Amino acid sequence: MRPKIYLFGDSITEMSFDEGGWGASIVKHFNRTADVVLRGYSGYNTRWALKVLEKVFPATEKSESESPLAVTVFFGANDASLADRCSAFQHVPLEEFKHNLHSILAFLKGRWPTTEVILISPPPIDEPTRLLYPFAENKLGLPERTNEAAGNYAKACLAVAVECGVSAIDLWTRMQQIPGWQTACLSDGLHLSRTGNKIVFEEVIKALKKKGLSLETLPVDLPQINEVDPNDPLKSFEGI
Repeated sequence: MRPKIYLFGDSITEMSFDEGGWGASIVKHFNRTADVVLRGYSGYNTRWALKVLEKVFPATEKSESESPLAVTVFFGANDASLADRCSAFQHVPLEEFKHNLHSILAFLKGRWPTTEVILISPPPIDEPTRLLYPFAENKLGLPERTNEAAGNYAKACLAVAVECGVSAIDLWTRMQQIPGWQTACLSDGLHLSRTGNKIVFEEVIKALKKKGLSLETLPVDLPQINEVDPNDPLKSFEGI
C-alpha cells in the first residue's frame, strides 16, 4: 500500500532503529507516506554485501509500481579496517571497495531503474577511543581503524557516486565540522551518538528532498482525521 525506502548497510545501519537512531527518525518522518525497511548487517563489508544481495533484495518487486522510492547504501567502515590490525578479516582493499560499490549500484539500478540510490560514506574515526572497544584481541595495542583510512574510503565512495550518477552523503567531512566531533558524533570512536544519528537523518532527508521525495510530494495513504466529516464519517472512505 505504501512505497518503501530500504536502508542497506553495516552495523551503523543495523543500529539505526535504536532509540534516537537515524533509521527510527526516518520511520517517524515518513510515518504516513512510506514504509522504511531495515537491512543492516553488523560487521559486513562490501565484499560480504555482494554475496547476499539476492537474499537481501529478492526478485519479487520488479514492476515500476512496486519499486522502492529509495535505497541508502552505507558501507565502508569495515572495509577500511587495516589489513595488519586485529580486524584484518573485515578489510577490503580500496580498489576492490570501489568495484564492489559499482556492482551493488548496478544490481540495484538493474532491478529498480527508477529507484533513487543514496551512497553514504563511512564516518570519521576517533582512534584513541577505538582502543577502548576492541572487537577482537588487540595484541598490537593499535587501533584497528584510522581516520586517515576512513577518509580514503569516504573519498572513494564519493567518487563512485559521481561515476554512477547517484546521490552521496560525505559523512566523514560533515561530522568533522562539529566541534569535538570525536565524542559529540561518535559513541565508541566508530558508531554514532545521538548527535551523529541526527546528522545522518538530516542529511538523508535532505538528499531525498533534492530528488523530489518529501512530505510535500508524497501522498498520505489513507484519509487523515482532519479530512473525516464528523457528520458523515464513512463518506471519506468511499472509493478506497
